Amino acid sequence: MNSEQARQAILGVIRAIPAGQVMGYGEVALHAGLPGRARMTAQVLGRNDDPDLPWHRVLRADGRIAMPEGSAGWHAQCQRLRSEGVVVENGRVRRVRADPMQALDAAVWGPTLPGGGRRPG
Repeated sequence: MNSEQARQAILGVIRAIPAGQVMGYGEVALHAGLPGRARMTAQVLGRNDDPDLPWHRVLRADGRIAMPEGSAGWHAQCQRLRSEGVVVENGRVRRVRADPMQALDAAVWGPTLPGGGRRPG
């Protein structure tokens, strides 16, 4: 995968994060087919110029906002998350679901069977 393909894959995953849910940088990279490339996810977001991209749904692995506390970006991310019903306390989101893409996968592909298989649709 070249760098533009990687960028598009990362952006596609970010666009697919459901409202009211969050993912870590590493999770985004993993779902984009780029395991271990959390920093690449951060770089792609840092260069983003699409105002419709739900960048605010991407957090550090521990649920913290990656921007400096108190900065305009930090406040904007808190506000956007809260507007979607996400509880943000001191710049941190307590993650209820480890992987919001599981819900998306289940909606698209059907429930997971024991052993990891899928029910035929």
